[in-house]
Amino acid sequence: MCVNNFALIEKANIDFSNGLNILTGETGAGKSILIDALNTVLGGRASNEYIREGCDYFRVEALFDISSLEPVKELADKYAISTEDDGTLIISRRFNTTGKNLIMINGCHVTLSVLKLFGQKLVDMHGQHENQALLRPETHLGLLDLFDKDITVEVDKYRKIFRKWQDVSKQITELEDNIRERVQRLDMLIWQTNEIAAAGLKPDEELELENQIKVLTNMEKITKSVTKAYGLLDEENGTESILSLVAKAKRELDYAVRFDKSLEPQLQMLTDILYQLKELSMDLGGYVDGVEYNPAQLTRLHERMDIIYKLRNKYGATTKDILAYYEKSLKEIDSMNASDDQKAKLHNEQKILKEQLMVLADIIDRKRRSSAKLMSDLVCSHLQKLGMPNCLFNIEVSNTDSLNSFGNNEVSIVFSANPGEVPKPLHKVASGGELSRIALAIKTVCAKRDAIGTVVFDEIDSGIGGKTAQMVGERIAMVAANKQVLCITHSPQIACMADNHLNIEKQVQANRTKTKIIKLNTDQRKLELAKMIAGIDLTKAAIENAGQMIMTAKLKKEIWKKETQA
Repeated sequence: MCVNNFALIEKANIDFSNGLNILTGETGAGKSILIDALNTVLGGRASNEYIREGCDYFRVEALFDISSLEPVKELADKYAISTEDDGTLIISRRFNTTGKNLIMINGCHVTLSVLKLFGQKLVDMHGQHENQALLRPETHLGLLDLFDKDITVEVDKYRKIFRKWQDVSKQITELEDNIRERVQRLDMLIWQTNEIAAAGLKPDEELELENQIKVLTNMEKITKSVTKAYGLLDEENGTESILSLVAKAKRELDYAVRFDKSLEPQLQMLTDILYQLKELSMDLGGYVDGVEYNPAQLTRLHERMDIIYKLRNKYGATTKDILAYYEKSLKEIDSMNASDDQKAKLHNEQKILKEQLMVLADIIDRKRRSSAKLMSDLVCSHLQKLGMPNCLFNIEVSNTDSLNSFGNNEVSIVFSANPGEVPKPLHKVASGGELSRIALAIKTVCAKRDAIGTVVFDEIDSGIGGKTAQMVGERIAMVAANKQVLCITHSPQIACMADNHLNIEKQVQANRTKTKIIKLNTDQRKLELAKMIAGIDLTKAAIENAGQMIMTAKLKKEIWKKETQA
């Protein structure tokens, strides 16, 4: 992990190894600052107070090996983030004084919400805040399911079907909630389509009707004008008609053509005009003779237009629009009529899914009850070695009246630290120190089973010492046999279990305070442990005691690792 300009850390490159990484140092040296830096690169809170004095930004970068972390790979695939062939995942976060975040995962820009999703699957933080989660009964079911992978497999099957069941139930509810509106809508559409169908409309019918009405309404004016035009052509009284004059003109040209053949085209043109005028005269005469004013027909046309006007006001600007609305309404009626069949199918599907859920819920219930007994015994065994020899710890599984997204179980933890006391719900009786040890015992039991690769214990040894601290250290080392563990401690009984020991020092250079992270070798580890045991008055005996503690811890860890691999 690379840290730049983060609080007291100007620049640091920290290599956390597999197994147990112990962080020690004086109070205020910056141990928690290092964990805060890790937390920010996992999506935790970032603020200006983390930016080193005199700097404009901080930057934290962390490299993770996700080759065996399938949930992280799946998350990367979901967000189209490419992963390296060697299984490395590089997360970088830069935060400046203006509050701007620059977050990248394997070179891809991501949002803070996406970073948090990755952080939840990469690292499990254990501190006072995280331990408080044990006090919330709603978290207990998840702890139990984490204990047994078979439960997780069955729950995944169950949840897929449960989502389908919820979706079908929602569709049924929507259909039933809207049934009154649907019936009213159906009645209205049936009435409307019947009204349109009864009208027997034709596309653009109103244009033809409007033209006919215009003609009949103005028939007297039309007849007068046509009659006058006819008279001018052929029957003008007192003066010669147009046809008579054209006929005279033709006779004159006939005579002229006898002497000049070049006038034949003009003669032909005039002849054609004469024939067209005669035909026009006959048409106009026929029109006048055929005119008959029919008030009843005009009334019928107006009545038809009134029908169309009313329909246009309701359903569309033109007859085409009205007919389009008619077709659309017929389809909606068909769809509504089909919804009854759909509802019956949905009810049948809901019943089948409910039966499948009940079968799976029963399987999950049996597995949870079996796992609860085993997990309770294992956790209680660890707690007895963590300074609570007379404790009672029990995971109780009960049934709910209805199905939920995890089955039909409720899970609660009851606890008693002292003999003679009846176990009560954990959140009512556990003290802060007891809660830390319970969390450690649960993590020890579940270490082989969960899919998170790194665990952080932030001063889990607070308020304990002696034999209890030794037992805590051994439990942390047991967790580290399966995972990478980072642990801040002031306890030599825990620090001696380290596979990688980092010492945090605060130094002053050029009137500036800096935090320095030093990887300790074997001899340096002995000295650091001796200081933690004896303080500043180091003695040969203290150093030898520290060396013996490291050797004993090494032998125990080898045994646990063999048991893990077996």
